[in-house]
Amino acid sequence: MRNVEAVIFDWAGTTVDYGCFAPVQAFVEVFKHFGIEPTMQEVREPMGMLKIDHIRTMLHMPRIQKLWEEKYGQASTEEDVEKLYGLFEEKLMSILDRFAQPKPYVLEVVKELRARGIKIGSTTGYTDDMMAVVAPKAKEAGYEPDTWFSPDSVGHVGRPYPYMIFQNMEALHVSSVEHVVKVGDTVSDILEGKHAGVFTVGVVEGSSEMGLTEEEYEKQTAESAAESAKEKLAIAAIAKKAGISLSDDDAVILHMGELLKLL
Repeated sequence: MRNVEAVIFDWAGTTVDYGCFAPVQAFVEVFKHFGIEPTMQEVREPMGMLKIDHIRTMLHMPRIQKLWEEKYGQASTEEDVEKLYGLFEEKLMSILDRFAQPKPYVLEVVKELRARGIKIGSTTGYTDDMMAVVAPKAKEAGYEPDTWFSPDSVGHVGRPYPYMIFQNMEALHVSSVEHVVKVGDTVSDILEGKHAGVFTVGVVEGSSEMGLTEEEYEKQTAESAAESAKEKLAIAAIAKKAGISLSDDDAVILHMGELLKLL
């Protein structure tokens, strides 16, 4: 039994927005507007980062950069990043309120955690302005963590850096990283937790790594979905990030309902 004082959740893809589709839709539309059609893998790989860092990372991907140079006759610049991000913010803000519904098991798990005296924190790749849309909508649906911090609160230095976790710990008066659990659905989430030195849990169902709608997921057999999804998340965390792997002290769960048995 772990002595847990706080569980810190990610937002989109972990506690709300099954499949993390709000930012995906906006990223795809933005790049298409500039004449570049990204693949789903390219869009989802940097998921969890501060959104302007996400765009910067995508532009640096070899295939996308090559297409950009072919279309515009030169490499992308920081000015291009700003242009894409400006349009991204506009598109995302117009749809965010439709992607704040809590995922399965989240409300029940949070209720039980609070019954055990455990505090609920959260971190996100969204900005404060974006969270001003998401957080109230999630609250209307029954989900309200005790705290949330965006990269805006830490000098715009978001994931994979651990500073948002430390902000939660300070606000929640948590005594040590040994008493914190971080739960998320992306590589950036896992790295954030590991860099903070906390027990880190990757969640599969409804995650950005899996990239399926709830309907698409339910069409798969439970056995094949669990196996392929867990493999996908583990490979993303281990193989794609050289030297960073899930240790014996970390875990991957199929859905949020499995979290309580780890605590």
